[in-house]
Amino acid sequence: MPRETLIKQEVEGVKRREIFVRYDRCVGCRSCELACAVSHTASRDLFEAILRGEKSKKRIYVDQIDQIKAPAVCRHCEEAPCVAVCVTGAMQRREDGVNIVDLFRCIGCWMCALVCPFGAVSRGEGKAIKCDRECVDEQGIPACVRACHTGALVFKTVEEFEADRRREVVTSLK
Repeated sequence: MPRETLIKQEVEGVKRREIFVRYDRCVGCRSCELACAVSHTASRDLFEAILRGEKSKKRIYVDQIDQIKAPAVCRHCEEAPCVAVCVTGAMQRREDGVNIVDLFRCIGCWMCALVCPFGAVSRGEGKAIKCDRECVDEQGIPACVRACHTGALVFKTVEEFEADRRREVVTSLK
C-alpha cells in the first residue's frame, strides 16, 4: 500500500495500525532484522543486495535478556521524546504519524537515542537510524512483521490488539 494511501486513511479517520510485540512468542530467530535490512536495500532482494555489495542497517533489534527475547522496534509515539529533544529538527513526525529521521539535518548528537524509552534508535554511519515504515508491502504490512513466523510481531490497530488479548485471557480461563 503506497504511503499516500496510508496518509489518506489517517486523515479520513481510519485507525492507524501499529507493530506490537508478543514477547512470549519470540524465539530470537532474527528473521525480522534480516527482512528489515533487506527491505532497505535498493534491490529489496537478499541475494542481489549481497552480489551488489549493498549494506543496509536494520531498524529493529532483537535482544536477549536472560531467557527472554525482546524485539525493540519504534512505537512511533504520538508525543515522541526523540522528536521533542532533537535540536536540529532531524527527527520529525510525518502526516501519517510515522516518526522519521532527516539524515541531512542529523548531526549525530544521540539525544534521540538517550530519550527513547524503547531503545529503537541506533547509529548508522554517524547518524541516527530508526524504523521509517518505508518497508511496507502492497497490503501495508512492514517487512519485519511479514518475516515473523511465530507471530511475535503483529501489525494491528490498538483496538484489534486489545481485543485479541482479552479473548486470550478469557480462553485461558476455560
